[in-house]
Amino acid sequence: MSVFSYILRTMNTEKKTEPCCPASTEDLGCCHIEGVVHVDSRGQIVLPKGLRDKMKISEGDRLIVISMREKGVLSSISLMKADKLDGMVKVALKPIMEGLTED
Repeated sequence: MSVFSYILRTMNTEKKTEPCCPASTEDLGCCHIEGVVHVDSRGQIVLPKGLRDKMKISEGDRLIVISMREKGVLSSISLMKADKLDGMVKVALKPIMEGLTED
């Protein structure tokens, strides 16, 4: 199992008290439409400038594309800055590394 798969599995098994996007439209805490993008003939998209600014995405930054499936069918994708994944890997591996150094 890759480290990335381990992190996603760990994140998915955590007990959550509230869904990311509640059924009610009154409080959509984490879900927002940030803009609409178009896919060109080469499959490329341009992220809206406001979104790039909010996420501090600069030329040369690396983004990870995460796919989500619903009933086996690819239903959506998300983007994450690669440096954020690095932090998650360190958090996920910290207990393992501490266990190795205690021996």
